[in-house]
Amino acid sequence: MNLTATSRPETPILLHGFKLSGHSHRAELFLELLGLPYTFRQVDLAGGEQKSPAFLALNAFRQVPVIEDGDTVVADSTAILVYLAQRYAPGRWMPQDAAGAAEVQRWLSAASGPVAFGPCAARLVTVFGADFNPDEVIARAHRLLAVMENGLAQREWLAAAVPTLADIAVYTYVAHAPEGNVSLDAYPRVRAWLARVEALPGFVPMPVTRAGLRA
Repeated sequence: MNLTATSRPETPILLHGFKLSGHSHRAELFLELLGLPYTFRQVDLAGGEQKSPAFLALNAFRQVPVIEDGDTVVADSTAILVYLAQRYAPGRWMPQDAAGAAEVQRWLSAASGPVAFGPCAARLVTVFGADFNPDEVIARAHRLLAVMENGLAQREWLAAAVPTLADIAVYTYVAHAPEGNVSLDAYPRVRAWLARVEALPGFVPMPVTRAGLRA
């Protein structure tokens, strides 16, 4: 299985991110899986750098990650995944048929919905002190995990017979769900899927925080 890019940028891609952000990790992980040259630049979120004029020129929504690929600037983690796949590995990470592309898009939408307001939000409570209702976001996380567990009974990857952008978009916050007090014990297929993602050539993990169930 060839997971690497079919072309390469003229100069290293600049990734503006935050090492403990799962959104940033999506972009970093995919850059690594593609084998593309890049430089990671840590954005000082605690110091408010995301509100600075220089950063607002890159992303008016004040969020990481953002990439600069030559003259092209792309913000938003799932948009970055789509851009990198289409630019450097067309046809490999996003199915070309309508039904296959729609299935991947379904999971990209889930990454911005059930994932963001489930395991991501639960982790934000314990790691960063976010003001969410812990019981509510943990319950959402378990509903998501139940859907994944059922779906993974049919195939090894979320959207196709091979890994796609769907798996990259969903992986990080599910892998780190225990940091938000979301146990993965009841989801053996999900845990096996996490191991398959982690076995992909070029995989790089996000740093683990000692919070929640991992405290």
